[in-house]
Formats: sequence, structure tokens, C-alpha cells
Amino acid sequence: MLNLNMPINKSLKVSNLEIAEIEPKIKINVRGKNREFFSKLGKILNIILPTEANTTTISEKYTALWLSPDEWLITSNEINNEIKNLYILEDILFQNISKINSGAITDVSDQYINLNLKGENIYEVLSSGCPYNFNNFKENKNSVVQTVLNGIDVIIYRNDKYDVNLLVRRSFSEHLWSWICDSSSRL
Repeated sequence: MLNLNMPINKSLKVSNLEIAEIEPKIKINVRGKNREFFSKLGKILNIILPTEANTTTISEKYTALWLSPDEWLITSNEINNEIKNLYILEDILFQNISKINSGAITDVSDQYINLNLKGENIYEVLSSGCPYNFNNFKENKNSVVQTVLNGIDVIIYRNDKYDVNLLVRRSFSEHLWSWICDSSSRL
């Protein structure tokens, strides 16, 4: 069940950088590799899963993030709230994929906090605490990477050249928020 309590629930503008927590959205981890898995998932979500490493595909309702050759993270492009509960999607995917052993469906909505970073200094802040080289990332539309930021596992995906979303485990979100704020204030 999606935790509608936002642990950070604030935004900040500093040094050509805007940082904000995005309201809760459904996040479902999917794993599979057979034809039936791809076919059923594509029909249900109306999306083709990306098969190229570190890429995303986006439809009107969902974004699919490539995590490994047989693993993706599906995020809703719509904000979930008490009135608009998108949990029916997890049940539909489970009934059509997991239940018949075509793949695995796991709801990870409560596991991740989604931070949005906008501005020209995004990559300077990220590079100050991350071993990943963001040169190709910022130039390639629909890029995604799993990496470590200040010693914390994160998933970073690009919305636009100077607009990225950062998924971090809930238990590390406040620590990472503080680090990002501190690092951006030093630019």
C-alpha cells in the first residue's frame, strides 16, 4: 500500500538548482524474459519495455526504466492519491504475469522516494558525490542509471537535459536530501 506521507515534503531553490520531492506515484518492479511476459505486459501497459541498457520508454500513463536485461521499474506518470488509487494495476499484472509464472511483479512504491532536480547545476552536484560520468547521460534523451550517490544506492533518470528524477530508498531519503542541499549550496 502506497504511503502517502512524504518524508521530506519540501522544496528548495539554490545555485541555479531546484530540488523537490515528487508526490507518491506507483512503482512496480517487473522481471521476466520470455515472449509471453513481454506480450502481456505490453498489452496491459500499452508500452514496449526498453531492451537497450540504461534507457527508458515513456507512454502517456507509464515510464519503464531498464534496470537489467530481465528487470524494469514501471512508474506511473500520474500522481496517486486516496481518491485515485492505482493499485488495481499491480493486481492486474500479478494475475496475468506472476500467477501463471511468466514473470515476477513486485510493488516497490513505498520503498522509493522520488526527488526531482532541475537546473543547470544538476550534473555538478551529482558528479561531486557519484563515480558515474554524466557526459553521455545528459545528452541522451530517456537515459537511466543505477549508481551510488554519496554512498547511497539511487536510480537517476532524465526527463530533460536539465531535469532529472532521482529514486532513493525511503530510509536514506532525508540524508540524501541534506547532502544534495549542502552540496548545491557550495556551487
